[in-house]
Amino acid sequence: MNEVVSVEGVHFTFPGGTKALAEVTATIRPGRITGLVGPDGAGKTTLLRLLAGLLLPDAGCIRVLELDTRAEGRRLSELLGYMPQKFGLYEDLSVRQNLQLYADLRGVTGAERDAAFGRLLAFSGLEPFRQRLAGQLSGGMKQKLGLACALIRKPRLLLLDEPSVGVDPISRRELWRMVQELVDDSLAVVWSTAYLDEAERCAEVLLLNEGHLLHAGPPAELTRPLQGRCLLLRDLTGNRRRILSRALGRPEIQDGQVLGRDLRLVLRADAAPPAVADLDAGSGARLEEAPPRFEDAFVELLGGGPPSVSALAEGRPVSTPVAGAMVEADRLTRRFGDFVAAREVSFSIRAGEIFGLLGPNGAGKSTTFKMLCGLLRPTSGSGRVAGYDLQRAPGQARSRLGYMAQKFSLYGDLSAKQNLAFFSGVYGLTGGRRRQAVEDMIDTFHLGPHLRTSARELPLGFKQRLALACAMLHRPSVLFLDEPTAGVDPLIRREFWTHINGLVEKGVTVLVTTHFMDEAEYCHRIALIHQGRVMATDTPDGLKDRVRSSQRPEPTLEEAFIELLQRSWQEQEEVVG
Repeated sequence: MNEVVSVEGVHFTFPGGTKALAEVTATIRPGRITGLVGPDGAGKTTLLRLLAGLLLPDAGCIRVLELDTRAEGRRLSELLGYMPQKFGLYEDLSVRQNLQLYADLRGVTGAERDAAFGRLLAFSGLEPFRQRLAGQLSGGMKQKLGLACALIRKPRLLLLDEPSVGVDPISRRELWRMVQELVDDSLAVVWSTAYLDEAERCAEVLLLNEGHLLHAGPPAELTRPLQGRCLLLRDLTGNRRRILSRALGRPEIQDGQVLGRDLRLVLRADAAPPAVADLDAGSGARLEEAPPRFEDAFVELLGGGPPSVSALAEGRPVSTPVAGAMVEADRLTRRFGDFVAAREVSFSIRAGEIFGLLGPNGAGKSTTFKMLCGLLRPTSGSGRVAGYDLQRAPGQARSRLGYMAQKFSLYGDLSAKQNLAFFSGVYGLTGGRRRQAVEDMIDTFHLGPHLRTSARELPLGFKQRLALACAMLHRPSVLFLDEPTAGVDPLIRREFWTHINGLVEKGVTVLVTTHFMDEAEYCHRIALIHQGRVMATDTPDGLKDRVRSSQRPEPTLEEAFIELLQRSWQEQEEVVG
């Protein structure tokens, strides 16, 4: 069979008039992974649900494995596996009980059932955890369980809706490896993703924007035109964030990012590189060519990156420098029964510094966050924010910080404007100051068209914008961001980091966790956490230097992250042994 899926002229509009897909035509072939990418609200999840027969097109035709999804949806369900974007399993059931439930639903019984359980538990690495409740699994293990349940009977078409969102780089690689091992001439995989390095690994990519298909084909077809237009600004001196902001304001540059001690810049089509002297990056700075990435092509296709100046930071006065640390963790420890989630975690963060907490899922990052926010009492140790002890003066400490939680923590039943009004009151704003703060956040984050929409129904990008807006209403001097960009597209991620960099330039102190290693490059310093312990604290380039070798002369931060964690595991195994 040359085609597993044929999509011809498909349109789909949700009740209320929101158009999700318009005139989409595409083909998906067996024996390969097809990537599905696009910004938030592009129509990716809608297309996957149409392919699964969970929705029916308003116009056009979808044939999956030669079955028309309109007329033969029941037969289709027996031939495909579908892993939804949100964790679709039962958290109060164990790993094995979830597998049993899916086997019952798919009619897998007897010897076939026993063989499937053995194969999937070994394949996913979940055999030692088969009796653990799904709700107690780490993010990466939950995704592996979701994949295993989708494979309870080997499908002909496997639909994965952002399976790696919110999981650490090691788990992402393991998920990718697992799926690659499955692919053969009888199986096609559609992998929706927010990680564009994953899209580069796909044989073909479908790129959606506002319901329209902008590209269908190998990813190299998109990156090839950017050859010669991607540059590294090296050996620069001065403030990298200011240099990047100035560079992004130049007409010939359409995108740029901090990359450790360097800056990565992308030229507009037909633009000549700027003179190095015009970038005001120091007398020793130089430009050299870098290979294009799929993300560069993605950003260009969508019109370039966001503005280089943060509206959130623009009207904010520069904070008076503070002597000493703005955030201190002193041997913070938290036990849950016999389980130690954080073990003697210590670090300090200076004013105007971005400090990153990196680690695999379940390492203790969010537990540390909650202790430093005063939301979780430590078993032992202490924390201070802006000079206030979190146990002796929790109210004063909280009044100086803004907190954006890992999971969407606003009130889903309230509208966007009602959430802003509520949190402005929580932070003690009143009268004209309260009204002005709310209006400023509405303008800064372009929330006007969504003010009456319930927070639960907002697109993910606007949910995250609203959450950051609520955290910034009272203009905190310390900002805690727990995976603020998980699952959002590269344009919104750039927007967030433009705000973060702008705030830091005004003296705001930022503590952040992320699984995007390109975001971690923006941090002044990083603490790597593993099994509740801080195993290394250094600059991004310092961490890369620790794994640099003749075989790996230019390691990426992701490679450093994985190598240092693997060393930690080996050291612990030697101690146990």
